[in-house]
Amino acid sequence: MIILASGSPRRRELLSSIGIEFEVYRPDADESKIPGESPSELCRRLAGLKAEAGALAFPDDVVIAADTIVVIDGEILGKPSDRDDAVRMLRLLSGREHEVITGLAVYSDGEMRVADVHNGRM
Repeated sequence: MIILASGSPRRRELLSSIGIEFEVYRPDADESKIPGESPSELCRRLAGLKAEAGALAFPDDVVIAADTIVVIDGEILGKPSDRDDAVRMLRLLSGREHEVITGLAVYSDGEMRVADVHNGRM
C-alpha cells in the first residue's frame, strides 16, 4: 500500500489524478527552522521527517511525503496563523517574484529511498 504522509488536499488530488491508490496519514512533525538552515535544507528535512513518521506508523508500506515553503526577500512564509495573517502574506506576495520550494521524501523497506528538493520562481 502507498501512504501519503500529508494532510494536503492538493497532494491527494495529484495522486488521485494519476490513478494511484493510497491512504492518507497526517504526521505530527515539528516544523521549526533550525538556526542556520537554508530554506532548501528546511524543506528537505521536513519532507524527511514526515516520511519517517509515516514509515514508523506504516512500516510495511511505501510512504510518500512532501513539504512546500514560500520564500520572499529571504523570509520563509509558514502556514498563516489566521485569516489576517493569510491576507498579509497574499499582499506581500502580490505582484512580486518569490521562490517556491518543494521537498519530496519516499520511505520504503525501513529506509529513505528519495529525498530531493525542487526550487522554482513565481
